[in-house]
Amino acid sequence: MSVTKKLDWRYFPSLFLLLACSLPRGHARAADKPKVRQPGVAGSFYPADPKELGKMVDDFLAQATAPALKGPLVALVAPHAGYPFSGPVAAYSYALLRGRKFTRVVVIAPSHYEAFPFNSVYDGDAYATPLGQVLVDKAFAAKLVAMSPLIKFSGQGHGEVQGRWEHALEDELPFLQRVLGEFKLVPVVMGEQDYGTSRALGVSLAKLIEKEGTTADGDFNTLIVASSDMSHYHPYDEAETIDHKTLKAIEEWDYFNMSGNFEQRVWEACGGGGIVAAMIAAERLGANRAIILKYANSGDVTPDKSRVVGYGAEAFVKEAASRGSKGAEFRLDVKEEQALMTIAKKAVESAVREGKLYECSPGGLEALTRDRGAFVTLKKKGELRGCIGYITPLKPLCMTVRDVAAFAAVRDPRFSPVSAAELGELEYEISVLSPLRRVTDWKQIQVGHDGLLVREGESQGVLLPQVASEEHWDRTTFLDQTCVKAGLPRRCWQNEDTDVFQFSALVFGQPHAPDAVMPDQPGVPPSRDMQGRQVPGSPPH
Repeated sequence: MSVTKKLDWRYFPSLFLLLACSLPRGHARAADKPKVRQPGVAGSFYPADPKELGKMVDDFLAQATAPALKGPLVALVAPHAGYPFSGPVAAYSYALLRGRKFTRVVVIAPSHYEAFPFNSVYDGDAYATPLGQVLVDKAFAAKLVAMSPLIKFSGQGHGEVQGRWEHALEDELPFLQRVLGEFKLVPVVMGEQDYGTSRALGVSLAKLIEKEGTTADGDFNTLIVASSDMSHYHPYDEAETIDHKTLKAIEEWDYFNMSGNFEQRVWEACGGGGIVAAMIAAERLGANRAIILKYANSGDVTPDKSRVVGYGAEAFVKEAASRGSKGAEFRLDVKEEQALMTIAKKAVESAVREGKLYECSPGGLEALTRDRGAFVTLKKKGELRGCIGYITPLKPLCMTVRDVAAFAAVRDPRFSPVSAAELGELEYEISVLSPLRRVTDWKQIQVGHDGLLVREGESQGVLLPQVASEEHWDRTTFLDQTCVKAGLPRRCWQNEDTDVFQFSALVFGQPHAPDAVMPDQPGVPPSRDMQGRQVPGSPPH
């Protein structure tokens, strides 16, 4: 048995003095010691042996083809799973870096194991992999942190949590080390991936990167890499369907709707916020084309196709005289328009007579299976009777028209529900919406052709293209009135914190469409079934 006695320091004056003198020196040494984030997933996600790791990465790169770019490379997206699964896809992004030099790389990754309400910039000196250390660009990082309260120095998201190491950022580094050699790192982990957090990071990065200038080859000195996988644990075919919706939105540069669908889990990407932040930054730096480099999923590597994970590689490029990759303009033929009009009418009748959502199908028409936003306007004797829509492409077009037609009849808060006696008097108009693009030049807005969405903070307002024509507005008045629709001051569109997006609409039915409301607009009830229950996948209140 041992007995511990309380020491009386009066009898140990020399020891006390020794401790008093030695503690500051010990603390000084600790303070001077660099804080290095050690490899957390070496030996599991990728080889721990430097030679084996280098050979694996080089082999992936040798098998990846890199397209010729027609302008400066601004940002990349690369996946972050175990290298046998995601490595062959990630290599398509990193193959673009052969022969290029960047002073620094900002890697934006999601936090898998910790939640925190900001973008966490590593508060240490370096990240290490088996291939060596990559120094943090502390000067750039300090400027970045000073740009927004949603960006902070922190160790959160960068370390170990209950025996699990965050891998998403670390996974990208060996590829960067092999293709770039010397560079400095700005490691960012997102604790929240909502639009506001993504926007704060993207806007701040664009301002700083522009100030840092360009290389002799025309690239910016700073490259952005968003680390993200795609859908998780769906059957192979289902995963491909979900992931190609996301890839299409990236190609169309519709990051706003993409962000909304990520938040509502309609589409999936574990680093979706980082993709949105990278696109926001790239756009403000002049990038105007998104290139899909490669897509695959884990079912392409293993025989198990029952629960796969998707991987995508994308690049954002600044091309001359280009507004971006919009793809072919969306069109409907007469048969498709008639099918949608039939769905809208049956949906209204079902909602009014039976209090139920109409069971619809695309009827073998491929265009009706595509995810699209749409509005349905109801009139009676030329007067507005209801108008509700989805801006965000939440569902296939046939189901979107079904939903919003029913809600326009019985859920528009500005009117009493349509009665059965009125059904024969209703006039229908359907507006099918294009993807959203942020307005970068007010002259881009074509009154009568474009609709507008204004977003500032949590306030949002939308006006359809037809409204400006009907009201005989000029461009400035159209912008002002969209701000008013959002509950914001008239000239809010000139504010730095306000985003203005434009879209076009394919309109058929009656010739005029009035003001409309959206289920996800602040102050308007969410989409619900006829008994008032919220519809799965509909915008939250």
